[in-house]
Amino acid sequence: LQAYKLIQEPGSGGPPEQRTHEGYEWLFVLSGKLRLLLAEHDLVLEPGEAAEFDTRLPHWFGPAEDETVEFLSLFGPQGERMHVRAKPKRG
Repeated sequence: LQAYKLIQEPGSGGPPEQRTHEGYEWLFVLSGKLRLLLAEHDLVLEPGEAAEFDTRLPHWFGPAEDETVEFLSLFGPQGERMHVRAKPKRG
């Protein structure tokens, strides 16, 4: 599992180009608006919102507007390790 805090400026990274790879990702927006292209979906996440997805789906993310976006990204090869559970699992 790898965790990153990312800050992306408007216009960084060039035009949206969806990619795929093995793994699973979780995003949480801290400030600004994050545009997430996920397969045929075009989403805008605002501060406090999160998304999780299998990275084998075509995806791209970056600033949604002409402002900087700051977000957390958790990435790992096994998505089940990052799932957020509404209730604790009882042993």
